[in-house]
Amino acid sequence: MDPEVPAVTVADLGILRAVDIDDQGRAIAKVTPTYSGCPAVLAIELAIEAALRQAGFDPVIERILAPAWTTDWITEEGREKLRAYGIAPPVAGSSSKRALFGEITVACPRCAATDTSKLSEFGSTACKAQYRCNACHEPFDYFKCI
Repeated sequence: MDPEVPAVTVADLGILRAVDIDDQGRAIAKVTPTYSGCPAVLAIELAIEAALRQAGFDPVIERILAPAWTTDWITEEGREKLRAYGIAPPVAGSSSKRALFGEITVACPRCAATDTSKLSEFGSTACKAQYRCNACHEPFDYFKCI
């Protein structure tokens, strides 16, 4: 689980790239942080380590920095979980300059209306922006494209 987005697992987010068992029986978890300054990365790694230890493995966490994580790695199940939790998932194609720098259409996670307005580039965490739905008038977080 991501401590900043508890509705989804690190596998849903694409942060946990793989878990391999080596010749010595150690579980090697390959983790790609969402971005280099993510304040949750240590908590995420400790949670993965604890889960592997609880499953009876000697855990090793391997931080993988290349290729860099992108919101395109979020699974469809993860996107649905974000939506159900009240967070609008990032638009697809995060590598596109339009998704990163242009105007995008963000659907309300509550009523699915696309008539929404960005209130602030900064939401409840660094990876989210604050929006409001002009149809149901509810505020919501949008998971920014990275």
